[in-house]
Amino acid sequence: MKNKVDISDDLSRRIDMLAERSTLTRSQIIEDALSHGRSLAWQEKWIAGVQAGIEDADRGSFATDEDIAAVLNKYSQA
Repeated sequence: MKNKVDISDDLSRRIDMLAERSTLTRSQIIEDALSHGRSLAWQEKWIAGVQAGIEDADRGSFATDEDIAAVLNKYSQA
């Protein structure tokens, strides 16, 4: 069963923008916010971070082999 909820124009616009920037539908974004407590602000920040990481990788600005080894060594010394 589908339910309809009235939301503000601002929230609707933000949901549309998230849907355009991700692989999620409007319904998935709203469901994620309601069932997992992930606010639109959290989702917007997450998508921006992912996109920034992809842009860094595309520019070749990524972790070096030494950076990765340092992190792995840090957590394997338990």
